[in-house]
Amino acid sequence: MHLNPYGEYAVLLAASLANDWPADRDGVEQRARELGMSMEFPVGADDHERTREVIDAWLRVVDEPDHDARAALLNAQMAEVTAYPRLTNHNGEGWHLHYRDENDALPRVLAAVISVGTALHLVTRGQDRLGRCAAEPCVNVVVDVTRNGRQRYCSVRCANRAAVRRHRARG
Repeated sequence: MHLNPYGEYAVLLAASLANDWPADRDGVEQRARELGMSMEFPVGADDHERTREVIDAWLRVVDEPDHDARAALLNAQMAEVTAYPRLTNHNGEGWHLHYRDENDALPRVLAAVISVGTALHLVTRGQDRLGRCAAEPCVNVVVDVTRNGRQRYCSVRCANRAAVRRHRARG
């Protein structure tokens, strides 16, 4: 059995959806698969809209600067999708843990995975490892998974743009 803690990949999935929202439900599911999810999702007519609500709620966590308030928001999100942890062996991947009910709709699965993953990310890596890109006017989400904990930009392009601005401001 391997432990699937919904850590890094779940937060990176949330950031990917927030930074580049797919045009439809199929795009959301494809992105989820690209970033590590392999289960089948029952199709719901409002999956796209409900998943957008999940991401918008998650962005409130990203944007909350106060650590206590951030934790309260995240605790509320996890409480909404509370399910007891369970062993599963779907798709023959081997036994692992899920922190959600079986056969949930895509938005609810993503809400559970993203909220638990974000909580694990923040407690293992630090509260300051999630935020917005430091390069104005970019507002992309940055999930810092670096070893030194100093990632402040969403891309090399934004980091370079900020460096050029700093250089020009000195001259």
